[in-house]
Amino acid sequence: MIRAIWQVSGGPASRSYADVFLNHGVALIGPGDAGAWSRERYAHDFSLQGFVGRFAEELATGDVLLLRTGVSTISAVGLVASDYRYLEQFDDVNGWDLQHARRARWCRLAQEHTFSAQVFGASPTRCSRVLQEEAIDFAERFLKSPPTHWQTTPLPELPAEEPPLDQARGYVEALGLPRDVIVTDGIRYRMYAGERGFAPVAYANLARLKQPAADLFARMQRP
Repeated sequence: MIRAIWQVSGGPASRSYADVFLNHGVALIGPGDAGAWSRERYAHDFSLQGFVGRFAEELATGDVLLLRTGVSTISAVGLVASDYRYLEQFDDVNGWDLQHARRARWCRLAQEHTFSAQVFGASPTRCSRVLQEEAIDFAERFLKSPPTHWQTTPLPELPAEEPPLDQARGYVEALGLPRDVIVTDGIRYRMYAGERGFAPVAYANLARLKQPAADLFARMQRP
């Protein structure tokens, strides 16, 4: 028996992150830069983000997820497979901060399904309960239709939190010279201070430039 059905956004077409959900077995929402969800912080940090609390507290393992790609379109059906988690490795997903997470088992549809009406509402939030009969009927029939092995398949591995530091650190230590190290995946740049035990000291994301990035650029210019 289905406990609840939820829709979760896969992002706009111009910067979709739906494939990240499917590839890593997660459901993610943002904004996440404020930190992990807690009731104590709700009034200050999440006062305008009721969907964050809903995602963190109301979803339950076994609930059904519809991966929404439009007002009335979905690309996958899934099952919630964990309690709420805050995963730093999703701080930059195509420029989105999506650290609020649930593990999920997904089944990608052969082609996107479009409902006959705006079953998620005219302006759906990033996560909300689905109560429209057409969407509920679709989810119930899909879960009963073969193949159903995806509902119990092992979850895929999560990505590493950051680009690896060990190789660059080993190279610098072999030189025997105190040097800072910058590790990057081409978009994210993090600087580690050689004279401080390679502690992280500066960070920049080229897709989401913020004021702290100026510190990294300034450090890079020092002789």
